[in-house]
Amino acid sequence: MINLLQNFKIEVPKGIFIKDPETSELGKRIIKHSIELIDQLGFEQFNFKKLGADINSNESSIYRYFESKHHLLMYLTSWYWVWIEYQLVLETFALKAPKEKLEKAIEVLTRTTEQDSNFEHINEVLLNKIIIKENAKAYLTCDVDTENEEGFFMPFKRVVKRFAEVIQDYNGKYLFPLSLASSTVEGALHQHFFADHFKTLTNNTDATSVTQFYTNVIFNTLMHEE
Repeated sequence: MINLLQNFKIEVPKGIFIKDPETSELGKRIIKHSIELIDQLGFEQFNFKKLGADINSNESSIYRYFESKHHLLMYLTSWYWVWIEYQLVLETFALKAPKEKLEKAIEVLTRTTEQDSNFEHINEVLLNKIIIKENAKAYLTCDVDTENEEGFFMPFKRVVKRFAEVIQDYNGKYLFPLSLASSTVEGALHQHFFADHFKTLTNNTDATSVTQFYTNVIFNTLMHEE
């Protein structure tokens, strides 16, 4: 963990992109404007032609970085989960009490997102909105097994596994730490989506209630399994 904190750099699995967008100004503009356009249009209506017009560049220039808009979405989701992993490690690293560490981990994984000034070309608030709406589309495809074997989903899987370890530290007898961890990470996205679009399907109506809900669910679940 110490090495992660000292040498932190957001690294997306290399097979997702053809050319690393972080290595050029054009690549960074592609990422910046793709986040803004996907937020505005939705992933279905987004395409490279519209992105090219938005950045005043040829559509073909975007294909030098990404094979398809699906790969671009996987890049954005992977970037986001690496960023979340960093926050998870950073904010729980110094906590020794398992209960306090679990409370903080739940908060990190379920809270709303604030802008991070360390990455000028990425609006994390908009990216979080995209993840809430589009995250599942990165892996709900017929190519998921192949892409999984190629390591494209490692950032997301690392977040779940780190959270599962925190759960186990709190209650080592609990039999389903990975299932609880993955259900919480994905479920929090769904609850934020419902709060915005299906308000009659959730009791989570403010910025902190998703965290409060999962804190209640997880601690009650683990308490009964001790």
